Amino acid sequence: MNRALWIVQGLLSALFLFGVSARLTMSLDELSAMMGVPGPFIVFISVMEVLGAVGLILPGLLRIRTGLTPLAALGLVIIMSGAVVIVIQMGDPVGASIPLVLGLLAAFVAYGRWKVAPLRQRTSRQVLEPAA
Repeated sequence: MNRALWIVQGLLSALFLFGVSARLTMSLDELSAMMGVPGPFIVFISVMEVLGAVGLILPGLLRIRTGLTPLAALGLVIIMSGAVVIVIQMGDPVGASIPLVLGLLAAFVAYGRWKVAPLRQRTSRQVLEPAA
């Protein structure tokens, strides 16, 4: 189960980072007109997606604050829930399947890292004492 979670975490992280980088190539006015949401909201969501993508990987790799991984995944679930609503409102119910699947995968990671296979913290190093 741990391997499956790591694979999904890596794929989700790459997909979210790719999505944000694709948004960076377009002007904010274009994106705002296309999505029907204000520009500052798009910037906010993009920043949150980058933080979520980083939060899926770094705590587990560094084994520091590993409890942030399920929280990052939960945040991505919330973002993808909103994305499903926005895409449906834009008149593309079939297109809503992509954020729906990403949200379900993020929910899988959130539950898996919270209950099934939580990441372990780095153990504190033993201090060696000189021999007497």
